[in-house]
Amino acid sequence: MPPKKVDRPAEEPKQEAPHDKKSSAVPSKRKAKSNDAPAKAPRRSARGATAQPDPVTLINHLISPESLDSCRPRDEIEDVKNRGSDLRTYSSSTFSPFEELMCAVILSRPISHALGLRTIRTLLNDPYGFTTPKKIRDGGFESVIKAVNQARTQHRQKTAEELVILADAAVDHLGDGDEDVTLQRVQRECDHDWQKEMLRKHIKGLGKTGLDIFGRRIQAQWPALYPFADQRTLSGLQKLGLPGTAEELKKLLDYHWADLDTQGFEGNEDEKKRRVFVQVLERAIGVDLEGNADGVRAQATPGTEKD
Repeated sequence: MPPKKVDRPAEEPKQEAPHDKKSSAVPSKRKAKSNDAPAKAPRRSARGATAQPDPVTLINHLISPESLDSCRPRDEIEDVKNRGSDLRTYSSSTFSPFEELMCAVILSRPISHALGLRTIRTLLNDPYGFTTPKKIRDGGFESVIKAVNQARTQHRQKTAEELVILADAAVDHLGDGDEDVTLQRVQRECDHDWQKEMLRKHIKGLGKTGLDIFGRRIQAQWPALYPFADQRTLSGLQKLGLPGTAEELKKLLDYHWADLDTQGFEGNEDEKKRRVFVQVLERAIGVDLEGNADGVRAQATPGTEKD
């Protein structure tokens, strides 16, 4: 019997871990050294499979407004249409660290993507506007449970209780007063690892899942955490044909930075790079949760008919 081949099968490249070796291929328009090039994402070659767009085209599509609806639940799309583009949503808005922590607590509950995002919209927009510890504490449990009930989510009692506890913890342990939404105290008093430990210690209901969600988003504002990507999000990246590690994705973005359309991102270059990195992660996990990976690849592939 001939020896088994050790090459990865061509028909299942998406399931493989990313290459450790650096690609020697360098785009012709660049004069970078060969070992500066990021590992190439595998292409689908099976008959009938969706073609894989080049990484620059795919990333530019992901960070553009055109991909937004692909990562949103249907009820959020309808909500934005009915209430206007100023509606604050987890999919498209910039949140303060305190708001991100609230979202992480909500999304760490065992609920669907749609229910989690609906709960966030209900809490952060009018008539509730629970955007600071003070507003939650002033409203109290009764106001929070009313908002959670209006969101028609699951685990309502527990979610409301945890949000009230979060507001108290933000004042007593994480921030500088009931109007502080920056959580700078966490950064001042702790290094990277202890930041997570401090959050876990003082916030009820924030386990590993919640910390991963918070870390994935907050690295845009807290550079010490960058680059970070949790395993669930990395799976979504690989389904799109993008690198399967945070370091490789960062390397890919750095290598193609001049070709990316980043005009809509605020800050200096380092800040923009973190924000683009986070948006790619967020769009990838949203697209995966909504089951739209094939559609997004098609939309980003030149010559493919778009719906």
